[in-house]
Amino acid sequence: MKRTSLAAIFAMVLLPFVMQAASAQAVPTYDLRDITVGMPVGDLPNEGYVNLTCVKDPSRKLNAWSAWRDCPADEQSRHAVRFDFDPETSQDGTKVAGHPVLLTVLVDDKGTVTGLTIETDPKARLYIRKKAFLLGNQVKSRYGADGWDCQERQPTAGEQPVGGVFLRELCKKTVPGRMLTVERELFRKPDQDIKSFVDQTLIRITKQAN
Repeated sequence: MKRTSLAAIFAMVLLPFVMQAASAQAVPTYDLRDITVGMPVGDLPNEGYVNLTCVKDPSRKLNAWSAWRDCPADEQSRHAVRFDFDPETSQDGTKVAGHPVLLTVLVDDKGTVTGLTIETDPKARLYIRKKAFLLGNQVKSRYGADGWDCQERQPTAGEQPVGGVFLRELCKKTVPGRMLTVERELFRKPDQDIKSFVDQTLIRITKQAN
């Protein structure tokens, strides 16, 4: 595919999400399905979620959310649990807004959900993965377009645009009870071929201290 053609595709795909983000929305009650950062982990239903695994020790499989203490804690005393959507309730797999994702819940020693991480899956098929940076726009639209503090980095000598588009963006916003962080990247390294490039979105939702 020619460089100009790829740039045109990115522009066409990006436009609807930019237009959608133009209008502010009320802060949603839930951050992801039944999950809201700040809620007790004991309130999470087991139905709808599968493959609960400790991030620090993937060999440890959990039968239910109530087993979160089995996962090793990090330096901030948080227990990280990776999970998937149950195929019986999500026929498209573990996706957020159409993007295959990796999902992680962080639980503190008091049993409170103190964090949620949503990361686009780097192993997704190429035609889906090349749109991964768009998930950030969808998240910003979901929580309202106003109030985001964004910083953009310029390409270094080791970073090149993909189809004329370069993106390294970090955006933050505070909503009642939690902090939102959205990181987006789209670029190619000089030694990568035409089908290999960095294209990802990382969303972190963390509980704000009282």
